[in-house]
Amino acid sequence: MVFSVGYCIFVIRNLNSKILQSMSTLIKSATIIDTSSPYHNKQKDILITEGKIEKIADSIPKKDNYTVVKLDNLHVSCGWFDTSVSFGEPGFEERETIKNGLNVAAKSGFTNVAVNANTNPVIDNKSAVEFLINKANGFATSLHPIASLTQQSEGVDIAELFDMKQSGAIAFGDYKKPVSNDNLLKIALLYAQNFDGLVLSFPKNNAISGEGIVNEGINSTKLGLKGAPALAEELQIARDLFLLEYTGGRLHIPTVSTEKSVKLIKEAKKKGLNVTCSVAIHNLYLTDDELHGFDSNVKVNPPLRTQKDSKALIKGLNEGTIDVITSDHNPIDIEHKKVEFSVAKNGTIGLESAFGALNTLLDLNTITKCLSENPKKIFGLQTSSIEKGETANLSFFTTEGTSKFSKENILSTSKNSAFLGKILKGKAYGIFANNQLILNN
Repeated sequence: MVFSVGYCIFVIRNLNSKILQSMSTLIKSATIIDTSSPYHNKQKDILITEGKIEKIADSIPKKDNYTVVKLDNLHVSCGWFDTSVSFGEPGFEERETIKNGLNVAAKSGFTNVAVNANTNPVIDNKSAVEFLINKANGFATSLHPIASLTQQSEGVDIAELFDMKQSGAIAFGDYKKPVSNDNLLKIALLYAQNFDGLVLSFPKNNAISGEGIVNEGINSTKLGLKGAPALAEELQIARDLFLLEYTGGRLHIPTVSTEKSVKLIKEAKKKGLNVTCSVAIHNLYLTDDELHGFDSNVKVNPPLRTQKDSKALIKGLNEGTIDVITSDHNPIDIEHKKVEFSVAKNGTIGLESAFGALNTLLDLNTITKCLSENPKKIFGLQTSSIEKGETANLSFFTTEGTSKFSKENILSTSKNSAFLGKILKGKAYGIFANNQLILNN
């Protein structure tokens, strides 16, 4: 990969990134992917000055003080936003720190990330929210806290939602923990309407799921692993939708994974309910056939489902029933992952492999809509377009080339990737955001 700064040429030959800041950045020969822009699907030069797009043209001459970016098969879209990321800090810094996590996100093409509350202590008060925001100040990738819905994420008492919203929380949910108390979710949906709060409800019925650790089906039976039926997810979603119909408000269902879940949400949207949902990339790309290796990296929650489910999820994205794609990036340290499958913690990292995996499954318009436009609207972030005068918030990527994802591609502190050994297509080059250019080869 080659890019130039003034008259100097820099050649990156390893995985170290270059972080560059100058008055003006010139992006050469970039194919713009932005359906809201008049330049959609056109190859243009883009000049950015002091963080704003100054000019877009077929060719813009270089000047001595320009940082010039020229990359093979360069594509540019509005910045990607990952709505479910875990970094560990505070409390689990051995898994990932905010500093390294934000750098990983930037190199993986994400200009914004929503960070989950699964820390120690849990993000369930305004001070904890402000800690995350202050800790992330000054990075190219912006961090947005998802605060806990209940105190200590224990599902008993509602947390200080309004105070946390005022401090910068963009949504409220207990990460990977279902709200078992029906009345508590009802009250949360009613209360959050007072300040346009977004409530997240993880789709799992613990009573039905029991001690299941993988999808209940042919593979779980063959391998002797305890199964969690798809019904556990679908029953919870049906309950949540009934409550939403009664209360009104805004409900987001994270990481759906079954065919019936998609059908339930599609029907709810037809009724006019204000419900949105996301899907994790590993539930699109992988199935429970991966379990035959007993690799704990593919132990995730919700579990990997069947090929039929994966196809239904992809169809749900293409037809607009599923609104958001997330990496559901969840670093787990080796002491809790490289152990017997039944006792290993759930979770996979996913930022580094996100675009390469999606690019094998979906068209670019769907990818950018579900990584940028939709999540920003749902979670209340400012949307933008690639046009003159707009603030530059851009993701860089190439659609060409295939490669096998390996440990050398992992930038996270924890290495628990379900995509190790998988063939990915294309890759992220980096981002321009907050007047910072970060590139990764």
